[in-house]
Order: sequence, then C-alpha cells, then structure tokens
Amino acid sequence: MNGMNSIDIFEAARPRLLGLAYRILGSRADAEDAVQDTFVKWQEADHEAIETPAAWLTTACTRRCLDLLKAAHRKRVDYVGAWLPEPIHTASDDNAEEKLALTSSLTTAFLLMLERLTPKERAAYLLHEIFGQPYDEVAETLHMQEAAARKLVSRAKTNIGIEKNRHQTPRERQDELLSAIHGGNIAGLSSLLSADVRLTADGGGKVATVLGVLSGKETVMAFIADRLTEYWAHYVWDVAEINGGRGIVLRGESENDIAASVSFGYDGDGNVNDIFIVRNPDKLTHLGDAAVH
Repeated sequence: MNGMNSIDIFEAARPRLLGLAYRILGSRADAEDAVQDTFVKWQEADHEAIETPAAWLTTACTRRCLDLLKAAHRKRVDYVGAWLPEPIHTASDDNAEEKLALTSSLTTAFLLMLERLTPKERAAYLLHEIFGQPYDEVAETLHMQEAAARKLVSRAKTNIGIEKNRHQTPRERQDELLSAIHGGNIAGLSSLLSADVRLTADGGGKVATVLGVLSGKETVMAFIADRLTEYWAHYVWDVAEINGGRGIVLRGESENDIAASVSFGYDGDGNVNDIFIVRNPDKLTHLGDAAVH
C-alpha cells in the first residue's frame, strides 16, 4: 500500500463501493450495510499483504452484496404489490455525456432490468461494463475462470438488451414534464407520454396504492386525472435528482415527512414510457442522504 493509512484508503473507496452495492442490491439501506461490513473486514485484514486495496475492497464488497441479495430475494417472495428499487438522491453531472453509462445504470428502469439476471450475471455485468473491472479481476471476485466471467457478461448483455436504453433525455424535456404535472396541464402531460406508458407504484402493503402495473396512455392518464392530481395537491413538491433524472419528492410540512417519490423513464424520443411511484415508507428514509454516484 502507499503512504495513506487504512481509514483514508477505505474512505477514498467508499463512494465507489456504495454505488456498486446499490446497483447490485437496489436498496440504499442494504448497500450501506454491505459497505459497513466491507469496512469491518478491511479493518481485520493484513494490509501489508494487499497489493491493490481498491481491487480487494471491490471484491469483498461484491461478495458481501451477493450474500445479501440472496436474503433479499427470499424476503421479496412475500412482498405485497409491485416491488421497486429504493429511490436515491443522485448528483447532477456537468459531464453527463462522458458518464452516460454510469448515470444510466442508476435509473429505476435499468435496475429493474437487472432483476432479469442471476446474481452473478448482475455482478459481472456491473463490475465490467459499468465500473471497468478487467475480466481477470471479475473472475477472481466471482470464483470462476476468466472465460466463464466473459460468458456471464455476454449473457447479461443479451438478457437486458442495454445498448438500446443508453440515451440522455434533455433536461429541458424533463422540466417540461414536471411543469405539466405541477401545473395540472393534463393535455400537456398527455402529449409527453408514450402510447404504451406504464405506471408502477410501490406501497409495500404499508400504504394504499395501486397494486398492479397500469399500462397504456388512456389508462394512466385517467388514473392521474381521477386520483393522483387530488392526492398530490395535499403535499409540498420538491423537484430533485432521483436515480439519475429529474423527479419529484412529495412531503408534508417538515423536510423529513416524505410521502412519496416520483421518477420517470424515457424512450429514445424523449417520451415518458415509465412512471415510478414509491410510497413504501421504509424505502423513503434515505432519500435525503448524500448522493450516490
């Protein structure tokens, strides 16, 4: 190791580890646990024997995430209604074009696509395609041969078809959508939705919400006009960076009284093809925490 002490080395790696853990687990709370467990393991390690601390920490964190993911999947079997990843605050990046893959990998739509993959496919894809780990390090992390790691990544890319989803919706278009919603401009909002738009709400069985996925512009617009417009009127609106895009945080009078998170997915033409609403209170507790990158 270089002249940095062990704490400094870990803290320098923490943002990257948290970003990796969140993408694997879809939960800020679980990601924080994984990073903390990695820190404990790091403190117990023989630092003099570790040639590349960053790689060691990435490996330890990934393996811990895979253990936690198994437990999370078991719990999700009994989850009430639609499951959505925990919404997170993300940083607005001036170099969005340069970091498109990193930003796109934080969107709710992308995280849901990762649900199609096996845990090891998910880890291999993220490590190599998003975080730039060479195949030999991916293989070592996942206890397999390099050829097997290459196959995992290839299979993951085929399963999620990610290439067609890498696009950056202009901020002006996103702000146009938020203005239409906030201003109650139903016609304007309708013009910004794709014909096959979907609305998914996650209440976790703890608050009232639509249980199934609503599909199609007519159905979604009817729900917004009949139900959501009245509901949203009771809360303070905050525009926020949520999972890599412009979203809405609905809250009561206090900053900590968060009632819902609303984020959006866009198609290549800039039309909204997904509306994600998280109302499960357990998933809103970390929304005000520091940004994930």
